[in-house]
Amino acid sequence: MHISRRSFGLGLAALGLAGCSSSIPQSRAASGLSADLKPVPNAAYDAWVSGFRGRARAQGITSATLDAGFRGAGYLPGVVKRDRNQTEFKRSLEDYLSIAVSDERVSKGRAAYARHRSTLNAIASTHGVDATIITAIWGLESYYGERRGDVPVISATSTLAYDGRRGAFFEKQLIAALKIIQNGDIAANNMTGSWAGAMGHTQFIPTSYQAFAVDYTGDGRRDIWSDDPSDALASTAAYLARNGWTKGLKWGGEAGVPGTPTGRTIQPQAGGPKFVVTRNFNVIKRYNNSDAYALGVGLLSDRIGGAGPLRGSFPPDEYGLTKDDRIALQEGLTARGFDTGGSDGVIGPNTIQAIRDYQQNRGLPVTGEPSKALLASLG
Repeated sequence: MHISRRSFGLGLAALGLAGCSSSIPQSRAASGLSADLKPVPNAAYDAWVSGFRGRARAQGITSATLDAGFRGAGYLPGVVKRDRNQTEFKRSLEDYLSIAVSDERVSKGRAAYARHRSTLNAIASTHGVDATIITAIWGLESYYGERRGDVPVISATSTLAYDGRRGAFFEKQLIAALKIIQNGDIAANNMTGSWAGAMGHTQFIPTSYQAFAVDYTGDGRRDIWSDDPSDALASTAAYLARNGWTKGLKWGGEAGVPGTPTGRTIQPQAGGPKFVVTRNFNVIKRYNNSDAYALGVGLLSDRIGGAGPLRGSFPPDEYGLTKDDRIALQEGLTARGFDTGGSDGVIGPNTIQAIRDYQQNRGLPVTGEPSKALLASLG
């Protein structure tokens, strides 16, 4: 977190753009991990760990912490596979926002905000960051705590440090993770997160945790992993505040809509809505350096706060289909027994497979691509 986070796909799990995990702690969830996210024998990795121990001790990591951290840890082939396969998944802004600001995410966000209103408002008062912005980041990063990740962080970061593609960066994360354990914030066997080492309700990487995490509850631990999200939410607010958040300034809004502040105008998708953004929009981008992500946070925040959906519309896609057309296509396929896994207007792997199965079943050329003709055939 808090570098160019898009490179790690953090936050993508919650959006459905990358594989995601349950929020079960490692000690109870290890058996639920996919096979390639469980340790496998690797002599070269073991040799790397032996060498790393000396470097870690030189940076203040005790032998006891190293023993605890690496007890049960090991090389995770699935982590390397995911790191290697990070070709950026190209989605239009319309698709991204359909996922990031879906009706379900909005309703869950409003419920989460209501449940934690007093805590969020107190955090907002302390740090000067809007409570709904904090809630929206929580929603995008872990679906309000439902998808915190269950990959052991020591195994993940040590695997990536050994692998070497970004070895120096991940060795730094591994050292930071061990210092977190040594500080007593969490037991080694419960330190879990994403495959890239992002942790907790709002997906902090270890170095960002060290720099910005706070003990809001006052129990002596900065616990971003527990079911109680208070420390994580306060840590997120602290991060934004220390990166220049201006109290009382909106992030921006849709151009031409009453209440939208002044600022610069952006149009991330040609033919789509225009947005006016302020310097707080840029602060959100410090959390994840992406216009789409920052718009997702801002718009989700507004919806959690009671605002309605976008007023502007997006142009038809490359197949000449509007979002309503794509929703009708998904509903038509599902009604005929070719389940698309939902009808959100986003053409993802499930919809592509459903199209292929339908085409094969009907003796049509199997392309997996949507079209007006395909939609008409479902009418």
